[in-house]
Amino acid sequence: MRQQTGAVAERTAGPLWTRASAPAFAADAIVHLAAQLAGAGTVAAVTQWLLMPLLAAAFWSATAGGLLVLAALGFSWLGDTVPALFAGDTRFLAMVGLFLCAQVTYIVAFLPDRRRSVLRRPALLGYVAAFGVLLVSCAPGAGGLLVPVICYGVCLTLMAVLATGVHPLTGVGGAVFFVSDGLIALDAFAPWYAPPVPAFWVMLTYVVGQALIVAGVVRARSAVAR
Repeated sequence: MRQQTGAVAERTAGPLWTRASAPAFAADAIVHLAAQLAGAGTVAAVTQWLLMPLLAAAFWSATAGGLLVLAALGFSWLGDTVPALFAGDTRFLAMVGLFLCAQVTYIVAFLPDRRRSVLRRPALLGYVAAFGVLLVSCAPGAGGLLVPVICYGVCLTLMAVLATGVHPLTGVGGAVFFVSDGLIALDAFAPWYAPPVPAFWVMLTYVVGQALIVAGVVRARSAVAR
């Protein structure tokens, strides 16, 4: 009986802890965005470090699987944290490299659903056009970073395209993620781009994009299970 009770406690302790990660992620995201608006750099940094671990915990509690999505969130977390150790072009390349790993991992995760995506539909032209506009806007200022920027942009676009085959929420999330990284590129390479509080818009679209991707994958896996 004691062993059975221990087994029940072990099975429920994990879900009870991870179930709290979804509201914790939402609360952390709100605090982070508020810190971006207020210019509270330390709070913004710390809350950004927590975003992807909390989202990954929420995803795990809902699916207990999806290792590729978890890996993509892990690479995203590294992209949020590791570049702070560097400066200048090295910092930018570290961020691009780690998020490139995240995009490639998402691509592999979404590839089985490619037949349901817009990959072979007219809507694909919209994604290609968006990438073309972004490239034309950033190429003149990219200089020696143009090649890695193009490689990343191609993978980012392919991720957004393949995301449409998983679930409508994932498709929207992929598109919003594309916007987020597009804003980073414009801020880095387009002199005319000067919105108020640019980091707020980047992080808003980043958080929403990642959350929608995860929510869509959860919905898709639940539908398959049913």
